[in-house]
Amino acid sequence: MKIAIYATLAAATFALPAVAQDAANGEKEFRKCKACHMIQSPDGTDVVKGGKTGPNLFNIVGRKAGTQEGFKYSDALVKLGEAGEVWTPEDLAGYITDPNKYVEEKVGDKSLKTKMTFKMAKNQADVVAFLAQHSPDAGGAAPAADAAPAAADAPAAEPAAPASN
Repeated sequence: MKIAIYATLAAATFALPAVAQDAANGEKEFRKCKACHMIQSPDGTDVVKGGKTGPNLFNIVGRKAGTQEGFKYSDALVKLGEAGEVWTPEDLAGYITDPNKYVEEKVGDKSLKTKMTFKMAKNQADVVAFLAQHSPDAGGAAPAADAAPAAADAPAAEPAAPASN
């Protein structure tokens, strides 16, 4: 019995993420990014005022790489998108750690270089957690305060049919 308990506890421990993401810390860390990047909603509201050297990072999680409308991407990011890359939290964390190495590994072409020269050595998951909060298409943003909850509009669920043996 003790072995089963220990095995269950060990499995639960290993199932936890190695590093918890802290979006509040990610917001602080994003200060390093805003020299080149902004987070601006489609209606023009600045979530984070920043530079225009890099693309707008609103709704980045779940977006196909190299496809932000109105931004001129490097060939590296265009090829990454053409290869089907969609920014997941894990992929974004890998990319911001070392952009050129990431693209090289994903596309398999050492000659491709990104325009992003910054490499983030720590707290990548926190920054991505912060970005995910501003990615409503990926489920990161809460609905507007005046929006009615979807569950209230949905019809009641039908009761399940009794099981027959």
